[in-house]
Amino acid sequence: MMKKTYSRRMSICAMGFSNSGGGGNGGSSPSSPVSHHGHSASISGFSPAAGLGFSTLKPLNSRRPLTLAEIMRQQMRVTEQSDNRLRKSLMRTLVGQMGRRPETIILPLELLRHLKPSEFNDLHEYHIWQKRQLKILEVGLLLYPSIPTDKSNPLVIRLREIIRAGDLNPIDTSKNSDMMRSLCNVVVSLAWRGTNGTPTDVCHWVDGYPFNIHMYTSLLQAIFDVKEEIMVLDEVDELLELMKKTWSILGINRSIHNACFTWVLFQQYVVTNQIEPKLLSAAYTMLTEVEIDAIKPDKETTYVKVLSSMLVSIKSWVEKRLLYYHECFNKGNIDEIENLLPLALFSAKVLSEDVGIMEGEGEGSKKGDAMLVDSTSDCLDRYIRSSVKNAFVKMIENENVKHIEENGGPSVALLDLAKETEDLAAKERELFSPILKKWHPIAGGVAAVTLHQCYGTVLKQYLAKTIMLTDEIVGVLQRAEKVEKVLVQMVVEDSEECDDGGKGIIREMIPYEFDSTRLKLLRQWIDERLKKEKELLCRVKETETWNPKSKSEPYTQSCMELMRSANQMVKDFFDIPIGITDDLILDLAEGLKLIFQEYITFVASCGSKESHLPELPPLTRCNHDSKFFKLWRKANPCSVGIQDMHQIITSERNHTRPSMSRGTQRLYVRLNTLHYLISHLHSLDKTLTLSPKVSTTRNHLGDSHKHCGASPSHFKHVNTLIQSACDHVSEVAAYRLVFLDSKLVFYESLYVGEVGNARIRPLIKVLKQNLTLLTAILTDKAQALATKEIMKASFEAFVLVLLAGGPSRFFERSDHEMIEEDFESLKRVFCTCGEGLIPEDVVQSEAEPIEGVIALMGQTTEQLAEDLCIISRGTSGTGATSPGQKLPMPPTTRRWNSGDPNTILRVLCHRNDREANQFLKKEFQLPKRK
Repeated sequence: MMKKTYSRRMSICAMGFSNSGGGGNGGSSPSSPVSHHGHSASISGFSPAAGLGFSTLKPLNSRRPLTLAEIMRQQMRVTEQSDNRLRKSLMRTLVGQMGRRPETIILPLELLRHLKPSEFNDLHEYHIWQKRQLKILEVGLLLYPSIPTDKSNPLVIRLREIIRAGDLNPIDTSKNSDMMRSLCNVVVSLAWRGTNGTPTDVCHWVDGYPFNIHMYTSLLQAIFDVKEEIMVLDEVDELLELMKKTWSILGINRSIHNACFTWVLFQQYVVTNQIEPKLLSAAYTMLTEVEIDAIKPDKETTYVKVLSSMLVSIKSWVEKRLLYYHECFNKGNIDEIENLLPLALFSAKVLSEDVGIMEGEGEGSKKGDAMLVDSTSDCLDRYIRSSVKNAFVKMIENENVKHIEENGGPSVALLDLAKETEDLAAKERELFSPILKKWHPIAGGVAAVTLHQCYGTVLKQYLAKTIMLTDEIVGVLQRAEKVEKVLVQMVVEDSEECDDGGKGIIREMIPYEFDSTRLKLLRQWIDERLKKEKELLCRVKETETWNPKSKSEPYTQSCMELMRSANQMVKDFFDIPIGITDDLILDLAEGLKLIFQEYITFVASCGSKESHLPELPPLTRCNHDSKFFKLWRKANPCSVGIQDMHQIITSERNHTRPSMSRGTQRLYVRLNTLHYLISHLHSLDKTLTLSPKVSTTRNHLGDSHKHCGASPSHFKHVNTLIQSACDHVSEVAAYRLVFLDSKLVFYESLYVGEVGNARIRPLIKVLKQNLTLLTAILTDKAQALATKEIMKASFEAFVLVLLAGGPSRFFERSDHEMIEEDFESLKRVFCTCGEGLIPEDVVQSEAEPIEGVIALMGQTTEQLAEDLCIISRGTSGTGATSPGQKLPMPPTTRRWNSGDPNTILRVLCHRNDREANQFLKKEFQLPKRK
């Protein structure tokens, strides 16, 4: 079957042991792909050019060919001087022992015995050489012995002492040297001991793992030409046969040789920069021989260690390239993948199935034994996904550098990345997938899915930092949509021949869901802008002083800022270049509504009217002999001086300037602010409701407003809340103005002493001044409500003067007409205020209860007492009372009217006559005024 044509190439399938190999021992002989029938040969069926390159060593002396020993010496780079020393030592060792077996010779020991310092150039050279021999003994007998040693063994201790001594100075190796005798005894004893420590007939000095493997692979390296390292020597068979003579010494057998030879071929491929793929093919061929050895039972421990170390290293190196095949391969060397893939897959197969070794160390073993049991498809799947991911990461790094240098934004970078992603997918489809598809049916689909996931991750990270949909972002989403279509199409085309039609791989492609992404981004935008609006609200609440911005803008700066920001938000919202749905508008309106509600609550937080109302004095009987009148008379002995005394008491009420304080003015600024909100909320609501940007059909509520012309409804509840706040602020401001700011001219002076000397005219002047100032402060729309509340507060203050004026006030029945006239003046102020701010019927409606109280003051004491008795008994349900039974004390309801028993009682308490005094004393035991 051997071809007889001359060739310098060998078949990759002839590597290993061959039954027809040259040399003795038949099938156990290690063999190269070279036959002895000619310089080289190849197995039938393979081209001779498909093998490894061969070279022939030229002899130093051209008159004769080199012997095997000379070839080996040159290959091992041994000098002639060292070779001569070795030969002399061996000759001296074998003198008289010609039948001695080679494996019984402890070579370093014999060299130390027979070579003297005189055979070296100088003592230093000899010392270096001697330390080397001692180091070999240390490694073979102490560090890596085939039979483990005990550190406490005296022989071990002694050998270490000798080696340590040799490190410092050369040891004496003469025949009479005690050190040399001790060294010989220790080395021989350790080398010839058995497993139980007793002497045996087998010598072990260089067969311990991994020392023996390093020695043997160094020998195997000699088959390669030292000048052309990718070439194998023609004499490879003879050299391997020569190396076989070391097996018994090194503890090597055929299985270990095959593993070592595989490793040497693979290692040579790596160290020669992978320029000769035939070396890789030869290593793969040898791996098939290794598999045969690996499936044999009862494998030696040393063999398992050698095999696992070799396979793990091969698999690790190959996977480093396959996991980054986009970086490592291109059009020029793409075919190399077809050689590497089988090697990686076969190594994994032998490791997991035949050897059963768990991959516990080395790079590429992070997943432990799980990696070893992967199927071919799983392995290819891992290579594809890893390489695509790594290539994608490289693209991102390049894009980052590029756009940093060019000052480009992230949107531009993502658009460029989309283009490069499509290019990478095309490269995968055209260059790598046709090769990988031989082992994986949907290799291109896996790459496309991985790219889809990678780009999706970057897109997600980019969108996570985005709070506003702009034209740039819309462009990014549109470009991403195109990338997704390209990758989906790639998966579909690659999955046509799959049993499931590619459904499994397609399920891994989680869609980018652009519609939901846009919707999510819009909601994020709304949330972010509402958050900023909330922050603005918190700031203005902390800094608000309730001063108007200017005379022409009599409302707060905070309200203007809040509304300006809200309007800008709505404008930006509708400027987003995508369709807007009703749901999104409702979300935005709902968020704004909550902010406005909080601001309105803040504006309306100004206390209550009750805080300004005076406490009602205790009920007493009117008494001319009270301390008040005694002091009055003492200060004015002449009765005609009463009018002068009243003028002293009420001198300050005659000032005609407004009494409105700064605090009250600030309350009216709040009222202006609320009306400013009303007007601007209407415009904002209209924008949200009627915008042409809304892409969906309007809801029934929006349609009804649109068709019937009603006002927008997004802020209907807010408008209601504003109206309530306006009522509250107006009420509090009015009561503050009347009961606090105007206290001196109203509650504390009106009708004090005698009615005729303390009429309402001064109060009317101050009230008119206050109303004039009020119209200057308030906007037109706020004036009516504020004036109405001042009217109600003034009427309540007037009735309190009559019913709860305290000990400084008393009334005669004859005062009724003056009081009635004064109240008419007070009513007239509000009827004529402004241009119909308060209609007369409203004024009259609010005045009716007060007029009823004034009417009571015109009745006789007897009539009042009778009415009180009737109403009190009717209210309490007691009916007619028996003699001596007292009337119940009517409760104070503050609902002053002519039918209220407490109101009638208070009129009697202020009636300055004897009948009223006696009635109150008899029925209620009220005390006299002090």
